[in-house]
Amino acid sequence: MIYQRFIALGDSFTEGMCDEKKYGQYRGWADRVADVMAQYHPDFTYSNLAIRGKLVRQVVDEQIEPAIAQVSGADTLISFHAGANDVIRPGYKSETVLALYADAVRRLAASGATLILFTVLERTGNTGRSAKMWEARFREFNRNVRSVGFEVGAIIADPNKEIAFSDRRFLAFDRLHLNSMGHYRVAQAVLELLELPFDATWRDALPPAKANPKIMRAFITAMWFITFALPWMWRRARGKSSGDGRSCKYPTAIHWPLSHLD
Repeated sequence: MIYQRFIALGDSFTEGMCDEKKYGQYRGWADRVADVMAQYHPDFTYSNLAIRGKLVRQVVDEQIEPAIAQVSGADTLISFHAGANDVIRPGYKSETVLALYADAVRRLAASGATLILFTVLERTGNTGRSAKMWEARFREFNRNVRSVGFEVGAIIADPNKEIAFSDRRFLAFDRLHLNSMGHYRVAQAVLELLELPFDATWRDALPPAKANPKIMRAFITAMWFITFALPWMWRRARGKSSGDGRSCKYPTAIHWPLSHLD
């Protein structure tokens, strides 16, 4: 399938948080995929409505209708990733989030566009009570993704089937978002699913990591806690989000790539 339009919906994962910057924005896996898609259609256009920190209700309320309004038919690809931010919240209500997600997918599928959905990595390598709780929540979340995805005939990208994505070196310093290597690998995985040219080495494991001295590990953890964990907890305590007041990168489909901004 040669797509004329790509519309990306979701949160920080799709916005491209912590990747390199291009055109004054985080690049991210979606921009990288759009770069390749643009080579196969002379009138290719791309929009990215994703905003960091958004919960599934916000993605549904703010992004679904604008996306549907831009669908040009089956030659439109829509990527949808939402709900992970809900799962890690203390007040997570699975019955509400899963129903909202499934309804959003059905609405997007009814537009006639081709859909690609994403499961969430269930095992992060962390240990403890919170890690076990999140793993159970994500497992249930992923079952919902697969179920509604199968129902509507969506393409499903599942990192749980790929050992490569379990390497923490694909995460940025905040230990939450992907770094440039991570976004690159996700882009290659998506391109493979779309049957477009991709880098076949994306599954290759990184060389063995050198162990840092214990004092260095302690220093890095302390810096992470001060720089990211404390601000995150402070925002949660005040009911704030990192996406508050932010606009998406590309709200309407534009001709891509933006070569005039290189």
